Amino acid sequence: MKVPHALLGRPRDAAGMKRLALGLLVGAACLYALATAMAPRHAAWGYVAAFAEAAMVGAVADWFAVVALFRHPLGLPIPHTAIIPANKNRIGDNLGSFIATHFLATDQVLAKVRDFDAAGRVADWLSHPANADRVAARLLDVGRWAVGALDDERVRTFVADLARRGLAQVDVTRLSGQVLEAMTHERRHQELLDGVLVQLARLLGEDSVQDTIAEAIAREVKALKYVGLDQVAARLATRKVVVIVAKTIIDMADDPAHRLRRRFDDMVDGFVARLKDDAALQARGERLKRELIDNPALGSYIHQLWGELLAWLQADMAHHDSSIRRTITQAARTLGERLTGDADIRGWINGELQAAAPRLIERYRDDIRRYIVARVQAWDAREMTDELERHIGRDLQFIRINGTLVGGLVGLLIHTATHAWR
Repeated sequence: MKVPHALLGRPRDAAGMKRLALGLLVGAACLYALATAMAPRHAAWGYVAAFAEAAMVGAVADWFAVVALFRHPLGLPIPHTAIIPANKNRIGDNLGSFIATHFLATDQVLAKVRDFDAAGRVADWLSHPANADRVAARLLDVGRWAVGALDDERVRTFVADLARRGLAQVDVTRLSGQVLEAMTHERRHQELLDGVLVQLARLLGEDSVQDTIAEAIAREVKALKYVGLDQVAARLATRKVVVIVAKTIIDMADDPAHRLRRRFDDMVDGFVARLKDDAALQARGERLKRELIDNPALGSYIHQLWGELLAWLQADMAHHDSSIRRTITQAARTLGERLTGDADIRGWINGELQAAAPRLIERYRDDIRRYIVARVQAWDAREMTDELERHIGRDLQFIRINGTLVGGLVGLLIHTATHAWR
């Protein structure tokens, strides 16, 4: 697995520093050769030779130390060299343990959570219109991607098949009975009956309805037509019907135990019981359900609904004045404003985060450590070594440069002290 470059930072000019360090080593070697050749001519050349000799030793020693971190010097399998690739897995294990111990310690994380004031920061950020609009824009981007991905024939077929499978698993008759039972609990259906009766009374009070009833009655009393009393009798009968119905409605409204109400209760209870327990009715419901599932029109209808829904979403999100975007923006701003003005809810959110943090830390700390270890172990050792050397090699070359100069100065100091002692 490749090593992520972002982990290592930006590379600097390691190659140039390598050339400089090598140049100093070569320069020290040349200087040593020159000083050795010139030593008989003047005693000062001895000091120069001592400096150059120690500089070469320091340069070679530090070159060996730097190279040994990444590979075997000169390709020789010297013990305790190529330290990084040889210990890659141990480095990953130690790195994971270090982060888990020093960065994910419960007390440290809780202190950060307390100081962070997550609810206050979110509230302040969302209360700015630009930020709320930014949230809406990001969510709209996600929404456009999701709608585009869902606008696929395979998804339509999957949705239609899912709807069929879901419908096939539903006991429609028994479910209808349960729903109707819930609707009639505590005599809620009597409110429906009251509404029907009120509408019926209002309907019978309309002149056009009474005229229609009168004409129907007039057609039935044919014998009175020949003496011209059919319309008179029809109007009288209509008024009688209206009065009777109105009186019945008033009686039912005033008497919760009215016999018609009881008959209505008995009818509803009986129908609910049949829906739940009547095998014949359930079998009929299953046949109707199966016919609906097997009907190709159901799949076409679901396809059409799915396409229309996606088309509407796409059209709205593409519009410059998208209602979805307005809704999300307003919701984000409202949330920010509410959080800003409600210290209690902010305290509750922060308190819940602080209460949940220890459990989450204890639960996931070791998972994070194992993840780091696994990721480092999965890296290619050669590539990791090359990347490390490329990114921190410039700093390591300073070791070689400093070793050359410091070694030379120490050699010069020793040579001077030796002559002074003599």
